[in-house]
Amino acid sequence: MDGTSDTAPGAAGGDHGPFGRPLFDDPKARALSRVGVIDVGSNSVRLVVFDGAARSPAYFYNEKIMAGLGAGMSRTGHLNPEGRERAKAAIRRFVALADGLGISPLTAVATAAVRDATDGPAFQAEIEHETGLKLWVIDGQEEARLSAQGVLLGWPGSYGLVCDIGGSSMELADLQDGRVGKRVTSPLGPLKLQEVKGGKKGRRAFIKDTVRALFEDMGEQTGQRLFLVGGSWRAIARIDMERRGYPLFVLHEYRMTPRRVSKTLQYIEKSDLDKLRARCGISARRMELVPLAVHVLREVVARFRPKDIALSAYGIREGMLYEQMPQDLRERDPLIEACRFAEAKDARLPGYGKTLFDFVMPLFPRCGWQRKRLIKAATLLHDVSWRAHPDYRHEVVFDNATRANLGGLKHSERVFLGLALLHRYSNKREGTRFEPLYDLLDDRDRRDAEVLGKAMRLGAMLWLEDASAPPGTLRLSPRDKTLELVLHAQAGPLFGEVAAARLKSLAQSLGVAHSVRIKGARRG
Repeated sequence: MDGTSDTAPGAAGGDHGPFGRPLFDDPKARALSRVGVIDVGSNSVRLVVFDGAARSPAYFYNEKIMAGLGAGMSRTGHLNPEGRERAKAAIRRFVALADGLGISPLTAVATAAVRDATDGPAFQAEIEHETGLKLWVIDGQEEARLSAQGVLLGWPGSYGLVCDIGGSSMELADLQDGRVGKRVTSPLGPLKLQEVKGGKKGRRAFIKDTVRALFEDMGEQTGQRLFLVGGSWRAIARIDMERRGYPLFVLHEYRMTPRRVSKTLQYIEKSDLDKLRARCGISARRMELVPLAVHVLREVVARFRPKDIALSAYGIREGMLYEQMPQDLRERDPLIEACRFAEAKDARLPGYGKTLFDFVMPLFPRCGWQRKRLIKAATLLHDVSWRAHPDYRHEVVFDNATRANLGGLKHSERVFLGLALLHRYSNKREGTRFEPLYDLLDDRDRRDAEVLGKAMRLGAMLWLEDASAPPGTLRLSPRDKTLELVLHAQAGPLFGEVAAARLKSLAQSLGVAHSVRIKGARRG
């Protein structure tokens, strides 16, 4: 069965499901709220507490227990007894944590294992009796919709195919113009596949037939971006990173090609899994399922022929948060919202980021919107790490940009942002532990990041009492190979020896001569 609705049941309010109560009751409190979500899956039980900027939430708390609720269920029809006890203990702990943190009530959903098990209703009743927590069991189409909305949290306006693999099921959802369309569900979770009869041959035939049926149900979509959601996909991506010697260990927005995926799947099949698990930092319980997930991914890629493949660390839990956002908030850029939140919270002069953006933009007159948003993000973040030790600020800001939980950033864009912020505090980038990451950028991008950072470094010398007042204007003439800084009269006294040295360094990076003009006076 598939679904095409773009709205959630119970959205109008009342006791109609997990979304009857808005997670953020007052829009004014949205940026300050802490929201707890429990996801009871077939393989794991997780608590996530979101905090901070609502459009690009930070993870105030994140804990996972590999309970294995769905293990053996295809054979018995019941929840795994050991997994059941582990899940109950985890939920009791999570409820107690929420009470201690003052974030009750929690919103909790359960997926394939609980909805398919004959004792699923009894498990729900036990949880509610022992903890007071109502566990909402969602069907496969709703699971697919929420996972797809999690992808939209990181990529507003996305298009492509979302593939979410859990322990007992795998869902597909179509994204077009930032909206969730057709959805289908299947029993292709690794825990279910363990129970398929006929050995390896029978299992592969089952996977092939099931993926073919999914392909037909989804309208035979090919050539789109494939978004991968779920722990087994993340494990495969981590192994792909290890195989390639990839320098940035951030799974969200990690990109793969179908050809690279094929090589990695072969690599997994030929490797000693215990040694591979140790090298990649993958849990033993997760690694047990990877060989089964390998066959599913190979068939999905072969059948749907995606143009590229992107990992999404955002899934059902983030989709539950996205569900509560008004449309105008959903359409905002998650990167810029997160940076605005950081500036308001941590910068010495909140609001100067916008002024600094206007100051540096003349150096990038023909940049596209994607580059412009990175410049905006950098200027908003230019001063949020001022508390770090001066000798290490350039390292701290690079680390923050490349490893922070930020949505809407490709890995190369993370490095661009990090390098620009590094140059905000340091003229040189050589000799740092980050040098392997610079290779994710081409020469032009490295040069632009350096120019942006040095322009911010100059602009940071020219603060005025009114953060909205521009200190002056940068005028770049590529034809004449000149850079002129025109300062307003009130900013003139701020242009001392250090500022002059920073202007010179910026001009050197641009390969131009430089001059400064204040109130009609001129000196070069």
